Amino acid sequence: MDDRTLELFFHLSGSLHFGRTGNACNISPSALSRTIQRLEEELGVQLFVRDKRSVALTEAGARLREFARERFDRWEQFRESLSPGDNRLQGEIVLYCSVTAAETVLSEIFVDYRRRHPDVHIRLQTGDSADAIDRILDGSADLTVAARPDVLPKSVDFLPLATTPLLFIAPRIACEVSDLVSGPELHWRAIPMILADRALSRRRVDEWFRGMRVRPNIYAEVAGHEAIIAMVRLGCGVGVVPKLVLDQSALRKEVRVLEVDPPLAFYHVGVCAFRRRLQSPAVRAFWEVSSLFGEL
Repeated sequence: MDDRTLELFFHLSGSLHFGRTGNACNISPSALSRTIQRLEEELGVQLFVRDKRSVALTEAGARLREFARERFDRWEQFRESLSPGDNRLQGEIVLYCSVTAAETVLSEIFVDYRRRHPDVHIRLQTGDSADAIDRILDGSADLTVAARPDVLPKSVDFLPLATTPLLFIAPRIACEVSDLVSGPELHWRAIPMILADRALSRRRVDEWFRGMRVRPNIYAEVAGHEAIIAMVRLGCGVGVVPKLVLDQSALRKEVRVLEVDPPLAFYHVGVCAFRRRLQSPAVRAFWEVSSLFGEL
């Protein structure tokens, strides 16, 4: 196994897409597939589970990814040690976050990091913030932006960047839901709720309703806070989203915030990293730049 093969495997283990890895690494998908097949034959194990719709790492593939990451990190550290007076880091970091996080808490960090380390490529992956911590733990991302869970895994470091309240939102349009929330008292058992299917915000809402001794009338469970805002705006129900997300939404003027007592607990949003990954010079540098924009 040569370095080029390991680099191709490592990129594919992160993208899980032969076309995207082929474009990024200047190799055709068919040639990439043959390279991976030869690597699997050399190791005598299957590294990926492939079908027409998806690509996934096997347990052996995850172990090889960790080996590759450590090998590339050692190379970065060795190269850095040979040029102690040269600040020009090189390499790649994989950052996973929601679209909203990329547009808000990360925007200034991106600009500053690129100014300081222009030779480091940031591979940005966007998706549901509920997956952020898992992306750190399974090694598919070097850094993520996430709400701090109530119990943070011991192997993960968290750098706070922002604090935002969680808000109940209702539609502004005339509809049955608007009628249900128009009075001085809210009858929660009758109000249709649109909630995140998982993630910290869902746990906070579930705890709030338990404290109210109310079983919520769940209309829909969706992935992502942006989808909640869209459904609330259409009059489907009442939702719960972080203020940080609502403030960035193009639909923010088409929903209204409901005052509730007691309020939901605040969200603490920050950068997360697997502690051992901070040994990588490029990853550590991103963490250090992020700390300049962290909460005081």
